[in-house]
Amino acid sequence: MSIETLIKTNVNDHVEKKNGLSYLSWAWAWAEALKADPKATFKVEMFGDKCYMDINGTAMVWVTVTMFDKPMCCQLPVMDFRNKAIPNPDAFAVNTAIMRCMTKALSLHGLGLYIYAGEDLPEQPKKIITTPNQGAQDNVSEQDMEDLRDLADLLNEMVIGEPIAAKELVTNQNLDEPQKLALWTLLNSKTRAALKKKD
Repeated sequence: MSIETLIKTNVNDHVEKKNGLSYLSWAWAWAEALKADPKATFKVEMFGDKCYMDINGTAMVWVTVTMFDKPMCCQLPVMDFRNKAIPNPDAFAVNTAIMRCMTKALSLHGLGLYIYAGEDLPEQPKKIITTPNQGAQDNVSEQDMEDLRDLADLLNEMVIGEPIAAKELVTNQNLDEPQKLALWTLLNSKTRAALKKKD
């Protein structure tokens, strides 16, 4: 497999969206890298005895992926679910950032590069979606939309392991009808299904 083939690889089924950013499954991406180059390696860069660089109380990780005998290095801040740098991050957050950074470094070799370029997914025609919820966000203030985006991100994360708690969280928000419709448009399909499911 060549770099040209990696660039053309369709990664649609392995992309997850969170708070406006697209993430490629690191496990799937690494498997594809090994198929392309069985000698592929990745290295977490160290800063003294730490696997991240301290930057004003936050952290940045660096990962180098070598494929086809060519090393490519990427960096990534350690971020929370709002894509904001975390002050004094814990081990879990650092580990998550490292694996995301490794996947980002893989894109420099071609795999999923179009995601970071902000391009549409390959070989997929744009669809015009007409739903009863279309335009629902127009009926909510920008400040409320910011809060609803944060709530949607939290629900999308919670519903995987805590669907009942996610339902309770929505109920406790006391949202009016326009806010409920706007929130619905921000949720992914798994979260919608979980929230609709009867206990």
